Amino acid sequence: MERFIDRELEMETLQSEYTRKGSSLVILYGRRRVGKTTLISEFIKGKNALFFLASEESEVQNRNAFKEKVAEFTDSDLLRSADVKSWDALFKAIMETSFDGKPVIVLDEFQYLGKANHAFPSIFQRIWEEILKNREVMVILCGSLISMMESQTLAYNSPLYGRRTAQIRLKQLPFRCYHEFFPGKSRRDLIEMYAVTGGVPKYIESFSESKDIFSAIEKCVLNRSGYLYDEPHFLLQQEVGEVGSYFSIIKAVAAGNTKLSSISSVLEIKATSLTKYLKTLIDLDILEREVPVTEEHPEKSKKGLYKIKDNYLRFWFAFVYPDMSFIESGQSRIVMNKIRKSLVRNHTAFVYEDVCRERMWDLNGEGAWPFYFSRLGRYWDSRNEIDIVALDPEGRNIIFGECKYWQEPVSVSVLYNLEKKAKTVSWQQNGRKDWYVLFGAAGFTDDLTELAQARDDVLLFSE
Repeated sequence: MERFIDRELEMETLQSEYTRKGSSLVILYGRRRVGKTTLISEFIKGKNALFFLASEESEVQNRNAFKEKVAEFTDSDLLRSADVKSWDALFKAIMETSFDGKPVIVLDEFQYLGKANHAFPSIFQRIWEEILKNREVMVILCGSLISMMESQTLAYNSPLYGRRTAQIRLKQLPFRCYHEFFPGKSRRDLIEMYAVTGGVPKYIESFSESKDIFSAIEKCVLNRSGYLYDEPHFLLQQEVGEVGSYFSIIKAVAAGNTKLSSISSVLEIKATSLTKYLKTLIDLDILEREVPVTEEHPEKSKKGLYKIKDNYLRFWFAFVYPDMSFIESGQSRIVMNKIRKSLVRNHTAFVYEDVCRERMWDLNGEGAWPFYFSRLGRYWDSRNEIDIVALDPEGRNIIFGECKYWQEPVSVSVLYNLEKKAKTVSWQQNGRKDWYVLFGAAGFTDDLTELAQARDDVLLFSE
């Protein structure tokens, strides 16, 4: 059973929709295993709620299953024995029943109803307009196929467009929540867990029973009978038609081909033919396109690089997918040895940068600097790369940062090197104020600590 952690904002949204006068229609969606059902279950505790989980069966079978739920919810023997041919009659039966407090109707995996009958969104639109809209009722349409939920409920050409009173796209949990899942673990241990599980509650729960990251990978990922072993296939099969094409693209990016030109070159496909696939992967939160944070028009920038946004997929494509033949032939020990040797250098160190950027936003809100930055990201040019650059255009302030996931403390040379790289960044060169921040997983040397204490433009964070 997933534990309920974080999700305060989402819970507040659901609660305010529940307390609003009249009807409310909430669209709640997000990738599989991200905790949608757990959130809804927590929300409907103590409320008059009908929870219906749609299946991939026919519309008739789904309607009959819904009828059983409605009969139970309204305590109607008549409905139990009735042969109901329309959805309208079932929703009318709910609305004709008096409840203590507002009833909540949850249709989970809503997209399967639209898949079984393409006209179902239109049917539900009519039910909403004629039966539910002017009554005291809350309806939650929930689904885990992002593309299908968007086309059936949110897209401009969907019959339900404009009817919702709120929408929630549930995302992975941020790193700051991990100590609640793993009390007593060190920050380094938490970063390693996050680097593979990527904020997906179901994955975190699976890993929480193992003593360290390597035993968790061996037990949960390299185990052919475990759900995580083939999870990326499962995720993509649900969302896209040509799984092979998408796999090739993700594999190419995982291998370090981050420019559009290098992806097209490796796959021997024209760059123009790739754009629709890349857009789909970005919409699904699998890939992201990064540009240097100083670019004024990111969408037009020719410096865009693609990276795998999802930590688990990044890990799986780097360490599992290329060596599946070893695992399939019972030689997972070989794969495990490779992972032990290079997990930190080739994976965790990069995820640590994401953790530090997340921490930067928290520090921004806590007033760590005498100004607030409005843009944050990475910077690179033909010669230099900087892990963190944060911009305050109004006050002409810029923060430069480095993130070192090392075993040994960070020394003063890292700061000096960062200052040197900062001078090459042309953003508002005249009259700007430069600030520096260093993140070190193993802390800092004494001389760097002393230097930072003597300067007001340098901050160090190891916690």
